[in-house]
Amino acid sequence: MTTTLPDGIDSFLAGAGWPDAEIQPLAGDASFRRYFRIVDKTSGRSAMLMDAPPPHEDPRPFLHVAHWLTANGMRAPAILAEDAPRGLVLLEDFGNARMRDYLDIAPADEAATYRQAIDALVALHRLPAGPFDPYSLEVYQREAALLVEWFCPAAGITVDAEGYTAAWDEVLQPMMALQNPSVTVLRDYHAENIMLLGDGAGSLHEQGLIDFQDALVGHPAYDVVSLLQDARRDVTPELEQAMLDHYLAQVDAGSDFLADYARLGAQRNAKIVGIFARLWKRDGKPRYLPMIPRVWDALERDLQHPALAPVARWFDANIPAAVRSARGGGLG
Repeated sequence: MTTTLPDGIDSFLAGAGWPDAEIQPLAGDASFRRYFRIVDKTSGRSAMLMDAPPPHEDPRPFLHVAHWLTANGMRAPAILAEDAPRGLVLLEDFGNARMRDYLDIAPADEAATYRQAIDALVALHRLPAGPFDPYSLEVYQREAALLVEWFCPAAGITVDAEGYTAAWDEVLQPMMALQNPSVTVLRDYHAENIMLLGDGAGSLHEQGLIDFQDALVGHPAYDVVSLLQDARRDVTPELEQAMLDHYLAQVDAGSDFLADYARLGAQRNAKIVGIFARLWKRDGKPRYLPMIPRVWDALERDLQHPALAPVARWFDANIPAAVRSARGGGLG
């Protein structure tokens, strides 16, 4: 957590109608973005300040997606003021109650809270896809490649990178035609990026969306698997199946949905293993390493689906089982 304030913050807040407000720094995430709670000393009202400093960050994608979500009835934070060139955005304050933290203290509300999160995806998937870039095969491959680019060297493993790409081509190509009609994919939809608003039991909380600036247009299974194969929180196979059933009961997903769910689960989990290794090796953030075994567990389950056979064969030939099952996720 840093207490250094962004340049120009006083004039920005004064222009937004928040002069002389108290500025409280908050814990950051895995990016260069920083967050501050802004509290009016007279009224007690609060807002959130996002500091997305150029050249490392650009708030315009976040603003683009936020405006689209709000215009289409989804619960993104209202934009109170923005200065994109300086990387400053003043947002509605969604509070501190993340879904993950709430369920740690109220596990009895788990199923109801997850049902609500699934219902939000159902509502999103009933909308026409937003004005965002496509989730192309090139993007899928670039993300999956993070495992061989970062995890494998960190684990001291030399692998067949060309064979890895070829295996993913074979697995993902059949899915690409099934991305039409496509939906808006938030890409990081999980229990730490869902805020619980207001009071009451889990089933009574309104849920708010955050961290959606990387939205693309792609397959409806992606955000479902992002929620139910969460790198940061254990989701039991029983809960995962129940929530899949809840989603499929409300949408016409087609006969290939479960195969595509496994494809995208494996792709996403491979990407996350690579990202967490990169956060450790490049960015000096080892706190993500303890999450890797959970991600490996989900990846192993996805690889059991017949649709993943080429990728499963690559993993068997290139990454020893002892590394994949190690308590430290193969690192450290």
